[in-house]
Amino acid sequence: MGFPDRIERVLDLAHPPEKVWTALTTAEGLGTWFGNEATIDLRPGGVARLTWTSGDTAELTLERVEEPTVFAFTWHIHGLPADDPRRTYVEFSLERTGTGTRLTVVESGFAQLPPEAHDKAFGGNSTGWTHELGELVDYLDAV
Repeated sequence: MGFPDRIERVLDLAHPPEKVWTALTTAEGLGTWFGNEATIDLRPGGVARLTWTSGDTAELTLERVEEPTVFAFTWHIHGLPADDPRRTYVEFSLERTGTGTRLTVVESGFAQLPPEAHDKAFGGNSTGWTHELGELVDYLDAV
């Protein structure tokens, strides 16, 4: 493999797993920190839709829903045409710690892309996860 296949972020949060789970898996939570509005059918095979005030949208196909430890989905790869069938896999793992929750987020599947598409998708999502997870922390601290 000539370039990275996965983005990984680990956050130690001062909130219990149940609170983090709710932020990740409810329309209210997702629609506050990850988008501006959301719907979610919380089951494997279900769909979550995110909408931003910019008019951008994202559709997530839920792959794993194991309350309160694993939430995973696939979604369209940034920069590819809308009808391209390739997707990346995003998994949130929650682990109770003495002071809250260790949240690990891994997005994988970038190695399937040619170099020019990889650079755009991997770079955009790397920056995006830093921003979005910062918004998750702010949301958890506020609720």
